[in-house]
Amino acid sequence: MKNSLCMLIQSIEHLGQNCAQHDPEQATELASLHYEASRLNTNLLQLLSLYRAEKHQLPLTIEENFVADLVEEMLAKNELYIEKKGLTIELEVDDDLCWFFDLDLIGNLLNDIFINAMRYSKNLIKISAAIYNDQLEICIEDNGNGYPPEMLQLIDMPMQELNLSTGRTGLGLFFARMIASAHTNNKNTGRIELKNGGKYNGSVFKLILP
Repeated sequence: MKNSLCMLIQSIEHLGQNCAQHDPEQATELASLHYEASRLNTNLLQLLSLYRAEKHQLPLTIEENFVADLVEEMLAKNELYIEKKGLTIELEVDDDLCWFFDLDLIGNLLNDIFINAMRYSKNLIKISAAIYNDQLEICIEDNGNGYPPEMLQLIDMPMQELNLSTGRTGLGLFFARMIASAHTNNKNTGRIELKNGGKYNGSVFKLILP
């Protein structure tokens, strides 16, 4: 199913590129279809990771990676929807910034957050990354209406009490916290932070990796 979804997403991207000039209306529809297929693919990857974690089989490959490459790949995956929605993406990521993390898991985590930001932002998303207090902080913020209060309340709830049946909010948050906390260094553990406000008075997501 995962491979079929990837093939579907690639086909939509190809069709979208061909329709961009000849049929803008159809290209817009394809961009929306690409967005929904990407969401479905992200959910599938999350469920697979949760299943593996439950069976204590979650593969964790910690290697040194360039953060800019991670962000560039994420933007490339969502290029079709970014263009059709007319989103402005601001980047503050040093090309030389490196850190140790699992590239696939962190990539899936951030892509899920970015997909939500694309959906709820008005027209602007900012992605920044830097080292603070010997930890990597990656921030995604937008100029939308911010996180709903019930979602902000979930951030402090023990993971075993999170109700995944609440839908994408529960699943996405559980996945993000699980993947972040799987990254440890000495006594420090990765974590996520959610808040409203920031530079653009919208939602602000922060991933902190030791």
